[in-house]
Amino acid sequence: MAPRRVSPQMLLALTQDLRSATRNSGFWNSAPSLPNSLWLDPTESVTQVAIMGNTGSHQGDLLANQTSTTKSTPLSFESCQLAPLVLFLLVVAYALVVLVGLLGNLSLIIIITRKQKETQNVTNALIANLSLSDILMCVVCIPFTMVYTLMDHWIFGDAMCKVTAYAQSVSVTVSIFSLVLIAIERHQLIVNPRGWKPNMSQACCGLLLAWIFSLLMSVPFFLFSQLTDEPFRNISLPGDPFRHRAACVEEWPSRQGRLVFTTSLLGVQYCVPWGFISVCYLKILLCLRKRHGKVERVREQESRRVNSMLISIVVTFGACWLPLNIFNIIFDWNHEILLHCHHDLVFILCHLAAMTSTCINPLFYGFLNKNFQKDLMDLLHLCRCFAPRDHYDSIAISTLPTEESKVSVKFIPSQESI
Repeated sequence: MAPRRVSPQMLLALTQDLRSATRNSGFWNSAPSLPNSLWLDPTESVTQVAIMGNTGSHQGDLLANQTSTTKSTPLSFESCQLAPLVLFLLVVAYALVVLVGLLGNLSLIIIITRKQKETQNVTNALIANLSLSDILMCVVCIPFTMVYTLMDHWIFGDAMCKVTAYAQSVSVTVSIFSLVLIAIERHQLIVNPRGWKPNMSQACCGLLLAWIFSLLMSVPFFLFSQLTDEPFRNISLPGDPFRHRAACVEEWPSRQGRLVFTTSLLGVQYCVPWGFISVCYLKILLCLRKRHGKVERVREQESRRVNSMLISIVVTFGACWLPLNIFNIIFDWNHEILLHCHHDLVFILCHLAAMTSTCINPLFYGFLNKNFQKDLMDLLHLCRCFAPRDHYDSIAISTLPTEESKVSVKFIPSQESI
């Protein structure tokens, strides 16, 4: 989730494509800037430079035709800017995601910390790690990416360019791996209750490996992210509004290396985890359905709620992260497809969809759990916000009795967990 999918990065990519094509065709020798014919007139926009620069294998005469064609249908600079109402709605949406994500995950961590003092629980440790990574996403991914994308240039300096790109990738990867570990633990608890189940030390080792792998896998973002003024170097507008602006982009030694890394990232951060989570929860769903005929009628509604929850977890994970992954892979493999005024808006919507996972995870793994609701009320009572309540018992949504014996099957942790 490095902040790279914005106009400056796209314009830089097109500038590099143009230079490669024109050097091969002898259009210029070693000039560090674009030809004068590609400088913007006051009625032209940054996007037009990208459009005019996208020559691919065209020769110099085709470049002139492309420039002429583009100027014949000019776009005003303002036509590519987001409307104030759209900007306001996007900022409000991001603010809500940050607020809900922080409050939900912080409350989850506080409750788990209080419960862990009483008894250590594997599921709670995994959920706490998920909440921690989601908080990191709310703090690092959303603010920097939102400001960078809406402003179209980087204002936080060279060091933060590297650090934020690295931290964003780490937080996203750890969050996704935490979901995988939770799926494994629940699969063993429900599908194979008499088999191997991770203990606390094994869970901690799994979390440690997830963090180490995420830290190592994200190193390329730190190495190759840097500031450059190249996307703005050849833009000439009245008043020079682009003077002294810089973009935080990835400067890879080779395009092939970047494509290999991006494609691998798609598999590691999305395809493999989603497939693994889908298989685990599908097996859990089938296991619970086999017991459905043995469940007492009074528990049928509870069983349906479990099934709906399982399906929702898989579907929301895929729906949240699919748009952003598709955008990223298209950008790296064929960025010309994204050449239109409002590609930044498309990116923002894709990024916003992914970030909503920070709000959904606490909902699935905490707020819908009756034990969590009870513990949350306990926290509120500590503040004297509500009158004391009578003690009541609650059951986890996956505690299902059978005809042979009553077996506690924990989908969302019950009793000792949360």
